[in-house]
Amino acid sequence: MILDIVYLILGLGLILWGANALTDGSSAIARKWGVSDLVIGLTVVAFGTSAPELTISIISALSGSAEMAIGNVVGSNIFNVLVIIGVTAMVVPIRIEKGIMTNEIPLVILSALALLAMGNGPLLDGETASLLSRVDGIILLLFFLIFMRYTFSQARNSQESDPSAESGAGRKEMSIWKAVLWVVLGLGALIFGGDRFVAGASGIASGLGVSEAVIGLTVVAAGTSLPELATSVTAAIKGKPGIALGNVIGSNIFNIFLVLGTSATIRPLTFGSIGNLDLLVLTGACLLFWIFGWFFRQRTITRIEGAVLALCYIAYIVVLITKV
Repeated sequence: MILDIVYLILGLGLILWGANALTDGSSAIARKWGVSDLVIGLTVVAFGTSAPELTISIISALSGSAEMAIGNVVGSNIFNVLVIIGVTAMVVPIRIEKGIMTNEIPLVILSALALLAMGNGPLLDGETASLLSRVDGIILLLFFLIFMRYTFSQARNSQESDPSAESGAGRKEMSIWKAVLWVVLGLGALIFGGDRFVAGASGIASGLGVSEAVIGLTVVAAGTSLPELATSVTAAIKGKPGIALGNVIGSNIFNIFLVLGTSATIRPLTFGSIGNLDLLVLTGACLLFWIFGWFFRQRTITRIEGAVLALCYIAYIVVLITKV
């Protein structure tokens, strides 16, 4: 138990340092290439902070722990929207561009709806158990390729429309090599820190006799989402809302389309005790994110709305624990 606590503290420290290094490095790369912070957040940062989910889900799939693989992704995506967007908005209200509301966030909703539909296979085609098959995995990977094609198209458009964007006039620029080194070191710290945090948290949870599904949806999900939380809050504080938003949006899309797509293609996954409560909470969280962006205060997630999102997550965890 003492070693698990050490892993927990060590992992958290590495995650916080890695988030800061990754934000600085990726912002510098965005300015050097004339690419928007949003695009960098949707690609480099999102992939890096989704690496713990990818690693854990693939290992879980190979070892036959399907509930851990799916619960990790579903729980992480719920955490991303309700906690990360919620906490970030409570720290600094998030202003959302109209393009994100009409293009990127609907993709997040689509990913949740796709998983909801695949999780209800028995209702749709008479199967006896909910299963994420290899065909489902390939479909998810095709969605991921479409998303990447769209993202790189956006990157080219941002360069063509404003080749001198983010030139950084009047401020000290980080060299490209230092920026790349910072991104690599930041990603490494995030991945290793996330792994140690999950190892410590899972060890503590297992010692308390908590089920695999609950561990996947809560402890592992929160642990693997800590890089996204640290990166988004750090980016928002540094005045980089594009990275904060792109990180969460990209991570959610990566998690379902890439992580689950890859895991299910390697080995079909049964949903087990991960049911419609979890899938509907995920879908509802994504819809709430979109609604808060459009209404109440136009295209801004306010501190009050952020608190509502965080409270929704607390309510979900309470219901999840009381079900056990």
